[in-house]
Amino acid sequence: MDKDNLNGLRQSERFSHKNRNAHSAGKTSSARSDRARRRGNAFFSNAKHARAIWDAIPRIALDNLAELTAAHGLSVAAGDLQFLDGRWYVTHAGLLRIAQRRRCSGIRTVLQKELTDPAENRWIFKATVYKASGSKGFVGYGDANPSNVSPLVRGAEMRVAETRAVNHALRKAYGIGLCSVEELGWLTGSPGPPREQNQPAKPTNSNGSSNGQPKLRDRLCVLIRQHNLDPILVKAFAAEFCGTPTLKDASRDQVESFISHLATAAKENRDGLVCKLNSYAQPVEVKL
Repeated sequence: MDKDNLNGLRQSERFSHKNRNAHSAGKTSSARSDRARRRGNAFFSNAKHARAIWDAIPRIALDNLAELTAAHGLSVAAGDLQFLDGRWYVTHAGLLRIAQRRRCSGIRTVLQKELTDPAENRWIFKATVYKASGSKGFVGYGDANPSNVSPLVRGAEMRVAETRAVNHALRKAYGIGLCSVEELGWLTGSPGPPREQNQPAKPTNSNGSSNGQPKLRDRLCVLIRQHNLDPILVKAFAAEFCGTPTLKDASRDQVESFISHLATAAKENRDGLVCKLNSYAQPVEVKL
């Protein structure tokens, strides 16, 4: 092969190599762009659903939501997250979805008999999450008793304890810094003992809480999420129940009464409750 042909062949190889590199870089850039677009769409959807359920969301909470969406693929619409007292909490469903996406090898739960008292409905479980076959596993414990579970699940303390143990182990296994909703005693439990009677009086229309107990709004959001109810229809039902133009105009006692009514209705006859809620989605007939 003469010198001119050899040089031409080398130039052709270099050109081909550059083309392959450029094509590869283009594909990589396109893939990154697609991932960024999907993350952006996922966050937009999460923010939209979060505002529909919890109304005003602080900017810092939205920033945290963006990070959670990108890092763990959590979905508000799917029930993976709860927003309570200005903080995000992951749910049992959200943790299980993370484990499934990351191909969790298995979860093992064991009742801690020496620490459990069935007669008093006090249960403690140990859960071990195996990220891969043959791994040592990540351990978490969960406890439940009548003092830290909701009246709605009274009698199911054993299942609550097991769920809490699994949640704890999953959070450790996959580095989830958020606490799970099911692990919050004040959220899944009863309001607890009353405070001293010399506490200063609160405004009758306040839906907040300054004694460490959940706000009424948060308790209502938990019921909505727990029973998969439409938040907009629930608010309309609440306003009619309280006899006020909007739920925000209702007094604390009225809202507490409505929450109690909603919890009972959802537990005893959810289908009837859904039919009732759907009636608020129908257009109001205008009488001439």
